[in-house]
Amino acid sequence: MSESPARTSILDLVAAAKARIEELPVDQLQAEIEQGGVTVVDIRDVRERWERGTIPGAVSAPRGMLEFWFDPDSPYFRSDYRFGDRYVLYCAGGQRSALATATLQDLGYTNVAHLDVGYNGWKDAGGATEAVPVPAKYATPG
Repeated sequence: MSESPARTSILDLVAAAKARIEELPVDQLQAEIEQGGVTVVDIRDVRERWERGTIPGAVSAPRGMLEFWFDPDSPYFRSDYRFGDRYVLYCAGGQRSALATATLQDLGYTNVAHLDVGYNGWKDAGGATEAVPVPAKYATPG
């Protein structure tokens, strides 16, 4: 009988990511936004953005495409992402964005952080939000 291989849980992966990345509380992200010079990146699925809104001015880079859009070696690279720029990522609750921030560090980005409480915590703290309209081709007839 063979032993099952060692297993790492998602909680372990998130904890390891959080141990090596910069985590921002809501007030610190608000201060960076007010100061300027930061790109806030919403990594949630577009449907989450449509249903719940977004932080004003945030750009959308869904988690499934993040590495491809940020890596200059990728055929999907987006040239508006540059290594020296400041990026703060967020998801709904802070777990996906922790993993994504660690991934960007692995790609060579050094000025990255994530919103520790995610969008839900941002809203709960009274952070500004804006609606994300559903494009007509995806809207359900009502």
